[in-house]
Amino acid sequence: MKIEFWALGKNHEAYVKSGVEDFTARIQNYHAAEWRIFTPKKNAGAAASEKSKQLESALVLAALKPDDYLVALDEKGKSFSSVKLAGFIQDRANESVKRLIFLIGGAYGLDERIFSIAKTSWSLSALTFPHQLVRLILAEQVYRACSILRNERYHHG
Repeated sequence: MKIEFWALGKNHEAYVKSGVEDFTARIQNYHAAEWRIFTPKKNAGAAASEKSKQLESALVLAALKPDDYLVALDEKGKSFSSVKLAGFIQDRANESVKRLIFLIGGAYGLDERIFSIAKTSWSLSALTFPHQLVRLILAEQVYRACSILRNERYHHG
């Protein structure tokens, strides 16, 4: 199974780049893993929030394959403990999912079209984080989940 992290917005900023790269490299000890950043066209941010979400969703929908397992990150999604996230990832592997995709929305969130095709909606926290920081937290939590599945010492829970 390949784990892909998709984000709408700018490339990784310096303050998160090395951490995201480090945890992504660690995940690759368990699963192929990579990031894909969807950068909206210039001046897309000037569009109304609904129009921005529609433009961003079109980029995502064009990149999805029919058998992808899409997880939309959203503040209203279900919450997982680290151990539950590990079980969730293991269940996807047991189902022979080829691409498990975690999607971080843009500044205005995700379009309803994305939620209609996402198989899971997941909330990292009830707190609001900057999108750049969400990337680091997401990568770390997926790495933690992988280490839990292997009974490694990274997680002390």
